[in-house]
Amino acid sequence: MKNFKDKTILVTGGTGSFGTFITKELLKHNPKEIRVYSRDEEKQLDMNRAFSEPKIKFIIGNVRDYDRVCEATQDVDIIYHAAALKIVPQCETHPMEALKTNVHGTANVKKAAIYHNVPKSILISTDKAVKPVNLYGMTKSIAEKIWINNQFKTTKFSVVRYGNVIGSRGSVIPFFKN
Repeated sequence: MKNFKDKTILVTGGTGSFGTFITKELLKHNPKEIRVYSRDEEKQLDMNRAFSEPKIKFIIGNVRDYDRVCEATQDVDIIYHAAALKIVPQCETHPMEALKTNVHGTANVKKAAIYHNVPKSILISTDKAVKPVNLYGMTKSIAEKIWINNQFKTTKFSVVRYGNVIGSRGSVIPFFKN
């Protein structure tokens, strides 16, 4: 991880497993500010207590709300977009909610990045976006296509995929153990 010194970084889904991890790692590289953007005030409070770091700014918001995302994106150098509904059965039961967050929310973050000329934006995706067999994978596949379809050269958009991570919220590992 290079070139984070004196940068302002926005992490959507910032209180989730990935968001917490990346925040911890980014702090090692002396950023100017890390904006942790999430809809869960309780997790933000817990994370604030755990980190107790003045460089972290907590922003309550939902990626479905373009105006709030746009406000959080102002003067940002790098975005890590990790906000998503990721629990497969929940996505299957509530398909419109998954669509609103994983697809429309991603479009909102991208639109805000373009509006504010954010130099780098990284979408955190999943291996389930490849040949999807469930709604979660489908929404992440669509989100990836939205993210990388870029006629705007002011922002570099990248996608990183990962699979089930042991210890992360929503991991399938506990299901297999039982």
